[in-house]
Amino acid sequence: MLKKLMITTASLALLTSAAIAQAPEQPKQSPPAATTDQPKQSPPAATTDKSADKNQVITEQKPDQLLASKVKGSNVIGSNDEKVGDVSDILFDKDGKILAYVVGVGGFLGIGAKDVALSPASFQIMPAGERESMKLKLAMTKDELKNAAEFKPYKEPTSTTTGQSPPTRDRAPMTPPPPR
Repeated sequence: MLKKLMITTASLALLTSAAIAQAPEQPKQSPPAATTDQPKQSPPAATTDKSADKNQVITEQKPDQLLASKVKGSNVIGSNDEKVGDVSDILFDKDGKILAYVVGVGGFLGIGAKDVALSPASFQIMPAGERESMKLKLAMTKDELKNAAEFKPYKEPTSTTTGQSPPTRDRAPMTPPPPR
C-alpha cells in the first residue's frame, strides 16, 4: 500500500511538473514609455535563478492535465474497439518527462500476461462516461500487442557474496595439497 502511495505521489509530481514546463509563457508587459519629466531607468536585471520555478505550488488541476492515479489502471482499447489490456505502470525519466505507458497484455488475472511499453503519443485519450473511467485508444490490435517486444524493467544488480573476504595481494595463492 505504501509503495502504491509513493509511486502515485511521485508520478503526480512529475506529471504536474511536465505540464507546467509545457505551459505557454505569460506575455511580457512592455515597459511604460519614458517622458521628459522622469529620468531613464535601466530595466531590471534578468535573473538566472531557476529555483523559483522549481518551488512553484500548484493549487488545482487544469482540464488538459491528467493525474497518474487516473491513467494507471485505465483500459486500453485497440483499433477494433476491443479491450487489449490496461495501463499497469508509467515510465518517466529523471526530469519528469513521461516516456511510456506500460500496458499489461494477455493472460488471465495477471497470469501469463506480459508488459509492453508504448510512448504516450501512441494513445488517444477517450473521455470517460458517467460510469466508466478514462480509456486510452491505441492503433494496434490485441494480436499486434501480444507479438510486440516485452518491456523489462531495470533491476539493480545483485551481489553474490559467500561471506568470505576476497584474497589480498600480500597472501600467497592457495595451492591444492599434494596427492597422497
